Amino acid sequence: MTRTSRYIYFLLSLVMMTLLTGCYREKSKAADAPALVDSTLADSSITMQGRHYGVGYNFVVHKDSISLIVQQPEEHVSQLVTDTITVKHDQQLAVMDIRILPQDSIDSVWVQVISEEGSSGWTRESALLPNVVPTDPISQFIMFFSDSHLIIALCIIGLLIVVYALRTAQKRQAPIVHFRDIPSFYPTLLCLIVACSATFYASLQMFGADQWQHFYYHPSLNPFAMPPILAIFLASVWGMLVVGVATVEDVRHHLQFEDAVIYLAGLCGVCAALYIVFSISTLYYIGYPLLVLYVWFAIRKYKPLHTDHYICGNCGKRIYKKGECPYCGAYNE
Repeated sequence: MTRTSRYIYFLLSLVMMTLLTGCYREKSKAADAPALVDSTLADSSITMQGRHYGVGYNFVVHKDSISLIVQQPEEHVSQLVTDTITVKHDQQLAVMDIRILPQDSIDSVWVQVISEEGSSGWTRESALLPNVVPTDPISQFIMFFSDSHLIIALCIIGLLIVVYALRTAQKRQAPIVHFRDIPSFYPTLLCLIVACSATFYASLQMFGADQWQHFYYHPSLNPFAMPPILAIFLASVWGMLVVGVATVEDVRHHLQFEDAVIYLAGLCGVCAALYIVFSISTLYYIGYPLLVLYVWFAIRKYKPLHTDHYICGNCGKRIYKKGECPYCGAYNE
């Protein structure tokens, strides 16, 4: 690794560690409009009976529309005639009030919201939450990657990338992660981090659902501001970014351009497959023994590359196998 590369790694790590101490929060239109919520309640962390949102919390409609009842919810529960208004996709909402109606057999929790256009109304909590997402971009990112259609698409794309990379690498005798790998631990480390992060993420869904819900409604990129469990997860996410940058840089120095592209494409496909396999299998408790086996397999595959390597007789660079040197083209026996 050259001195320039070390400086690049140091600067990138410094920038990312700086970003860890901050948290971006979108300034929503709903919070700016004085007609929506009193300024003393805006961005409030008030919760009600264990809920992670409260009066002054801001949402955005991510489904087609939401119907709101103009009159009081008691009138609707009593089956009186009520009027409704429709809030359309991408409109922002602010919570004005939360009311408990024990006499409602469908859902006793009613929420009053007001849109950025000034129209307000009531709806059941069970009808509101599936159709909205917090305005924070981190929450919207979580919602986006929780979509089942996206997971299916990732499965298909990841499988296609892996198949294409394996076929191309087989024809060119090009390296691929875990098989004809390069003498660098970064790709293996990236795969291990992805597998562990996916397992940990699924474990959060099963055993720390309340903490994950709190993180969803009050997200942060700073692991030092989170409880220990969430801090570990956020640290693994940042670890993926740092190791990913180091992997690209190291692959570029070990392989020629075409082989590097094939290798990185295969690595992306393997990481996508690992995320899907471990995030789903952990929900059925299969992921834990599978993770142990995968860690053993990955380290076992990398160990010979760390202990055994060759030096090109022409250019003097380290190569991972005998034959044609990927740097100068000389043939080594």
